[in-house]
Amino acid sequence: MDLAKLLDVMEVESRKRKAPVYELKSELRTPFHHLVAALLSSRTRDEVTIQAAQRLLDLADSPEKLASMSVSEIEDLIKGVGFYRVKARRLKELATILVKRYNSKVPLQFEELIKLPGIGRKSANVVLAHLGHPAIAVDTHVHRVSNRIGLVKTKKPNETEAELKKIFPEKLWNRVNRVLVGFGQTVCKPQKPLCNECPLRNQCREVLKHG
Repeated sequence: MDLAKLLDVMEVESRKRKAPVYELKSELRTPFHHLVAALLSSRTRDEVTIQAAQRLLDLADSPEKLASMSVSEIEDLIKGVGFYRVKARRLKELATILVKRYNSKVPLQFEELIKLPGIGRKSANVVLAHLGHPAIAVDTHVHRVSNRIGLVKTKKPNETEAELKKIFPEKLWNRVNRVLVGFGQTVCKPQKPLCNECPLRNQCREVLKHG
């Protein structure tokens, strides 16, 4: 299987169907923007994340500005995202740490990113991948799509990440998350996937299994 071509096919289909993940990416211009969006996106649909990130970053587009805001102000701006009260506290803590410890810069090393409040393995990898670093972030879309179409056969996201890193050459790693997320949002959906319209239906493990 030509893996670069596979990603191309899924990306073309996802963009044609206006996958929200690509709209989110277009709104983010700096590493700080990517970090904020990654924190906001946990357990939240990309459409909601986009709106919350826009509201917040319009007023606080730097760590200094975000750190100077009160938690209640941040809550008002990001209301709608999952666990917004917890995330408001984490955002203020994160911004304060960036200002004091990292001279208002976002560290671009995995081990440093996961030390930040609200940033776990998936979020750190999302930030790195979207900024062009070799990383594969596995969320529910990536885990589901990878298993359905037959790229991997795994039970946990961490297992999926490890297997995908074995399958894909490193130069393609930073494309995997966005492409599979977009495909999972528009075609290979959690419920009622569009199998009859899927460009991969002739090679999909799930389709072939059910005939």
